[in-house]
Amino acid sequence: MFTSNNIVARIFERQIRTPAPSTSVHRARQFYENLVPSYTLYDVECPDHSFRKFTDDGQYLISFSRNHQDLIVYRPTWLSFSCKEEDCDTHDLPLKAKKFESFFTQLYCVSLASCNEFICKDFFLYKESNQFGLFATSTAQIHDAPAIGGAIQGVPSIEKITFHLLRLEDGVILDEKVFHNDFVNLAHSMGVFLYDDLLAIVSLRYQIIHILQIRDSGNLVDLRAIGAFCREDDELFLNSNAQCMAIPDKSKHQFPVNHLQNGLHRNLANLDNSFLSGIKQRLLSFIFQEIWNEETDPTRRVRCLKKKFYYHFQEYVDLIIWKVQFLDRHNLLIKFGSVEGGVSRNADHCSAFFAVYNMETTEIIAFYQNSSDELYLLFEQFCDHFHTSRNSLYMNFISSHSNNIHALEQLKCIKSKASVTSQFVKKMLAVLPLNCQSQSPSPYFDQSLFRFDEKLISATDRHRPSTDHPIKFILRRQPYSLKFKIKPGPEGGSTDGRTKKISSFLFHPILPLAISVQQTLFLQASVVNIHFRR
Repeated sequence: MFTSNNIVARIFERQIRTPAPSTSVHRARQFYENLVPSYTLYDVECPDHSFRKFTDDGQYLISFSRNHQDLIVYRPTWLSFSCKEEDCDTHDLPLKAKKFESFFTQLYCVSLASCNEFICKDFFLYKESNQFGLFATSTAQIHDAPAIGGAIQGVPSIEKITFHLLRLEDGVILDEKVFHNDFVNLAHSMGVFLYDDLLAIVSLRYQIIHILQIRDSGNLVDLRAIGAFCREDDELFLNSNAQCMAIPDKSKHQFPVNHLQNGLHRNLANLDNSFLSGIKQRLLSFIFQEIWNEETDPTRRVRCLKKKFYYHFQEYVDLIIWKVQFLDRHNLLIKFGSVEGGVSRNADHCSAFFAVYNMETTEIIAFYQNSSDELYLLFEQFCDHFHTSRNSLYMNFISSHSNNIHALEQLKCIKSKASVTSQFVKKMLAVLPLNCQSQSPSPYFDQSLFRFDEKLISATDRHRPSTDHPIKFILRRQPYSLKFKIKPGPEGGSTDGRTKKISSFLFHPILPLAISVQQTLFLQASVVNIHFRR
């Protein structure tokens, strides 16, 4: 801990004092208490783009055209200008320095979507080690699509969903993965999760978890599909079994070729109708075994099975996969729930269950309800383990209630105010599985450094209700002083107080640089402000 708040004194102190083991990076981050975005350029003249986010290493700013057809990538630079006066800090910036191009250099513009496709502006995943970017385009949703070919009734359909893997250095499209007549929840990357080089894509419509690998060569390689089948040879085994059922003895029964083929297809159809999916079989077996092991007395065991398993059997059968995330390279956290909750924007009122699935052994190793105190305690104490891969340098410093005492105190305060504990647990576990790369690693969201109103701004990548009052960032340590303010919208405030406005904030992960975008719900021009250290 530095003994002075003066930046020069801190630099000298860093030279003569050695930090405690494993705290050198945290000590270095304390310099951000002095290096803050203290100056704002209001209503900056900039291209009419939809700005998405900075990459986690700060090398690129991702944006999309307003017609959702093109990807535009910028390189963040730092403002530079000449001043002829003696005291430049007291003078206003020249007009040229107030433009968007003074802070960002356009690298390229790539057309991703075809005429009937649109870029999903909420979807972007970044593979830091190779500087690869994953984007998605799709056609319009068909809400009343018929459930054919094993599709789930009530889940909408999208004629074409395309995932594009780009090398962000030069904008070259390396590979594509296409899904036809399917549904993947692309909003805020809810249906896709990236862990190191492994990619999980959840098909809500066909209840399949597609596991892919992003190779260093830039190829998207299919590894396995978890859903109807769990092991690679499950489908082969069932097909061969169906063939044997269709043709019991070739020497005694000679059928026409067409008749044999129809019989084979009929048996395959019967198998599809009579069998539950592989992942559902694993889930039911685990639930049954857990309840079986609860009691040793045969009479009590049967009574317990009737009450806890058979009574809820149809409810378990009707569960569908909502979301998935990697816990590590072998284990998945899968969220199950009803069909209505899977396609609804707000599924907090729906009952849900969590399962931990091992891809190597194809076994369910844990099962929890969304009101489970056991799972909540694991989430409270080991929240960081639910985040994306710890190999990412910049994602290691996101504040959570398991690594930050201030966040933990805030959580305990909310918990103490909750009137019903089970409802509080449900609300906390509703965020699981976590959305991939949904939080900013900016040091200005480090709750050990700064305090701010999380209702107006936070590290989570979400739009917030806008206010005409500036958002204050206050020093967490003594003297608890105001360090800087972030004010979205026009400098003088909005002239129309009745119009509902929302704001989004893009913080650079390293530099004292941020972009605030204020927009209304009526497609009016956005107000873009740039906040930086002058």
